[in-house]
Amino acid sequence: MEEKLQRINLQKVPNHIAIIMDGNGRWAKGKGMQRVFGHRNALTAIRETADTASELGVKFLTLYAFSTENWNRPKLEVDALMSLLVTTLKKELPEFQRKNVRVNAIGNLANLPSNAQKILNKVIDATKNNTKITLTFALSYGSREEIVNAIKNISKKVVNNEIEIEKINEKIINNHLYTFNLPDVDLMIRTSGEQRISNYLLWQMAYAELYFTDVLWPDYRKEHLYDAIIDYQNRERRFGKTSEQIETNE
Repeated sequence: MEEKLQRINLQKVPNHIAIIMDGNGRWAKGKGMQRVFGHRNALTAIRETADTASELGVKFLTLYAFSTENWNRPKLEVDALMSLLVTTLKKELPEFQRKNVRVNAIGNLANLPSNAQKILNKVIDATKNNTKITLTFALSYGSREEIVNAIKNISKKVVNNEIEIEKINEKIINNHLYTFNLPDVDLMIRTSGEQRISNYLLWQMAYAELYFTDVLWPDYRKEHLYDAIIDYQNRERRFGKTSEQIETNE
């Protein structure tokens, strides 16, 4: 693992990493357990990934914890996930403070149970001045819904003469998204072998590098994040330019 760390250029780590934490259910099923068992055992992966990202100098880490579509899952599983969210946030708050982690959340948070909203707001407020890394949980999140809401809010401002149609640009759209206080995603990681982005940060990942791994999320550890960042650093990010332009900084 030390060899992998030495291959990482700490001056060029991704500023913002987004992760689709996939495979909890399959991991549990493979052990003859219910899906909830997989979700509970995913916490170690979250802690180790957040710690590793922070150690490497990553400033923003966003985790897809619960999508708008996940509300359609069996009630038992949804209730267990919400309960797990509450207990985890309560338990981890002292660690967030000790490690200088700022906690953030994006999504239609009003749909969360009241006790989940309460503890989430408490942790967000308690960590708002922390500066090492911003750990964002995407909860009741769907990118299409996010974009639709942004369009509605911008439209209202146009009708009320607060915004001129001709003045609408990327910055204005960004400012009306859940992620208005986050930079664009540099690297998106999805675990479990699935290769799709599942309605996640569609606008924010316009130029992100996508990395897919067969590792199931509960098994995800420090060396796996190293692998993703090494792969990222071996790619040429052109943002629409040619390789020659990148080489000459044109």
